[in-house]
Amino acid sequence: MADEQTMTDLKDLAGAVEGTVAPAAPTAPLREKQVDKQGRAYATGRRKDAVARVWVKPGTGKITINGRDQEVYFARPTLRLVINQPFGLTERVGQYDVVATVKGGGLSGQAGAVLHGIAQALTRFEPALRSPVKAAGFLTRDSRAVERKKYGKAKARRSFQFSKR
Repeated sequence: MADEQTMTDLKDLAGAVEGTVAPAAPTAPLREKQVDKQGRAYATGRRKDAVARVWVKPGTGKITINGRDQEVYFARPTLRLVINQPFGLTERVGQYDVVATVKGGGLSGQAGAVLHGIAQALTRFEPALRSPVKAAGFLTRDSRAVERKKYGKAKARRSFQFSKR
């Protein structure tokens, strides 16, 4: 009983706390690397009506979409810029080969789907990259889609032209 210390004042408590080491802030548990037998990471990306199946593996930075090179499939430079964003963000430009198959939607939606798929597959290949990719918003599926046309309307919201007479 004599060995126990009693703290009667807050000043005593502050002195006792100074000598101890505070536990480190809890960090998110590192996920497992998900790779198939060929050493590729797979993910599905979606945007509007487009669905992309994406495989990422270490390589020279070649991106193939539906059997064609990215410069041929996505002719517009802005679309190529969109699909290369995850590599630029994680400083992995030219380190991974990407093979993707895309169906549905238009070119812009397909580029968004490939971006989503690359980001997902990259985090499955290198789980440590998850936090910067997630912070940039690449792991979140962009759920915006075209609004349906309603009856009695010319388009989704536009009314027919009003005629006074």
